[in-house]
Amino acid sequence: MAKSKKKWSQDVTEHSDAMDLKDGVFKSDDPKKIARSVKHSAEESDRRKSSPYRAAMSMLTFYINRAGEQLTKKRRGTLEKAKVELRQDFRRQPKD
Repeated sequence: MAKSKKKWSQDVTEHSDAMDLKDGVFKSDDPKKIARSVKHSAEESDRRKSSPYRAAMSMLTFYINRAGEQLTKKRRGTLEKAKVELRQDFRRQPKD
């Protein structure tokens, strides 16, 4: 039997029970749009195990970490700005 080439992160992405994200949400060039979409998904999910803020931030951070070195500086910057927007959307203090 051939060993599977799937990575654990791919399995989590495909089978996660945390929340449903809109297809292509992380491909947007608009950090506000990304943050709003992830926030909406987290708030609407009845399967998450933590607060909507924590679930949304965890999903965004997971995506950034999973992409790793494959992200361009511009793309990583957009996603990091989305984290800032997400904090603002949830009325959380900016991270220093």
